Amino acid sequence: MSLLNREVEDFSVNAYHKDSFCTVEKKDILGKWSVFFFYPADFSFVCPTELEDLQNKYAEFQKIGCEIYSVSTDTHFVHKAWHDASSKIGKLSFPMLSDPSHSLSKAFEVFPENGSLAERGSFIVNPEGKIVTYEVSAGNIGRNADELLRKVQACQFVAEHGNEVCPARWTPGEKTLKPGIDLVGKI
Repeated sequence: MSLLNREVEDFSVNAYHKDSFCTVEKKDILGKWSVFFFYPADFSFVCPTELEDLQNKYAEFQKIGCEIYSVSTDTHFVHKAWHDASSKIGKLSFPMLSDPSHSLSKAFEVFPENGSLAERGSFIVNPEGKIVTYEVSAGNIGRNADELLRKVQACQFVAEHGNEVCPARWTPGEKTLKPGIDLVGKI
């Protein structure tokens, strides 16, 4: 079953953010765009490259009104230890959500049935708390923050201009399409 347009379930999780522990709840994501960025584990191989890539684009995500929430099944204590131990992770300024109970990972369907770690999943959630785009990747393949940013921008454009769609490789300012019979077979 698809997760598209599914409302994010109520949740309350511990997080590490801006050198302190905090709680992030569903109410915190409502009214703005969000990216839930699931990754398998702290102190791993591909994960720090992805999180550093996201941090390098974080200001651009914030500029368009989108918060990033990285999520793993590690505790918030482990997030802090990784933040303190790694130069790449030490740069992070977005919230690192902890999911040791696997409740978020299961709700977003990135927790394997016989597993102990979340899969790599990227979810774009609209201000109403609904999943509008998602992608789950193999654990050995890193994701691209530029493409994730582009997808958020496309989701925002379509939400604002419901009668237009974004073609492949679309970026803000480029031409969009208005679906209609006159385009069928001509594009």
